[in-house]
Amino acid sequence: MILDLAKARTLRGVHDSKQLTPRQREDLYPLILASSLACGVGHADASEIDAIGIVTATRLAMRRAIDALSPPPEALIVDALRLPDVGLPQRAFYFADSISLSVAAASILAKVTRDRMMVELETVYPGYGFDRHKGYGTRRHGKALEELGACPAHRATFKPVAATMGRLPGETRSIGDNSRHAEPLRIRL
Repeated sequence: MILDLAKARTLRGVHDSKQLTPRQREDLYPLILASSLACGVGHADASEIDAIGIVTATRLAMRRAIDALSPPPEALIVDALRLPDVGLPQRAFYFADSISLSVAAASILAKVTRDRMMVELETVYPGYGFDRHKGYGTRRHGKALEELGACPAHRATFKPVAATMGRLPGETRSIGDNSRHAEPLRIRL
């Protein structure tokens, strides 16, 4: 995200997305968009995370967000993870969303986008409660996994999902190969 500094001064209440309610984030979303010169949100899906690991997938999603920026950035401020394959000057700070307005604004855009994706995911895979728990490991989500099994949106390498699948080392299983899901995702465990 690249903020328009003249407009960014009007952004009140923008800070770490985890410290805001869903309503506050939704209210800030259009204000942030109106105060930006460029926005980009990157994503890595469950199969990518399973294949390359969470840290590498996080960097991939960050790279996709940067690639979506037009105009492109001249430098980066990032939260904790440096991006060694990005040829831009960059500073990585722990808790950057608490100290940088642009990182805080980006965290809000990312969280709202993800929450909206999770609401949509519930329409694709009904019964899991994605629209409520937003993919986090709540008791309700665990119960849905026990009752329905995993779907293609679940990360097979995430311990609660793997446990639900009853996987064994080296075993090949399908996620979502029951009648509830039209396209099974084949994975190697």
